[in-house]
Amino acid sequence: MNSRFVLAVLATALSSYAASLTGEISDSTCGASHAKMMAEHKDLKTDRDCTLACIKGGSKYVLVSEGKVYNIENQALPTLEQNAGRRVTVTGDVKGDTITITNITPSNKKG
Repeated sequence: MNSRFVLAVLATALSSYAASLTGEISDSTCGASHAKMMAEHKDLKTDRDCTLACIKGGSKYVLVSEGKVYNIENQALPTLEQNAGRRVTVTGDVKGDTITITNITPSNKKG
């Protein structure tokens, strides 16, 4: 087999993979912490309130898992709004810092 072909296949396999991640559905403005935004806007009482307000203001949904923020490719997924600001387990394809979600389920795991 051609070594360049093998390297190309390995690079492709390593750059995109199926994953199951547990974390919080957040927004691209706040990322891992809603503290600053919630301090500035006293009407926002929960992470969910903050996430939904930021999305309404033009932010994108993200997944925060183990301190890493993943951009979510498929923003129109209805279960994103349902789980905004909540802890979830997602499955999907990860490519770099972006995930295309195939399933979201509520999670009770601590993170």
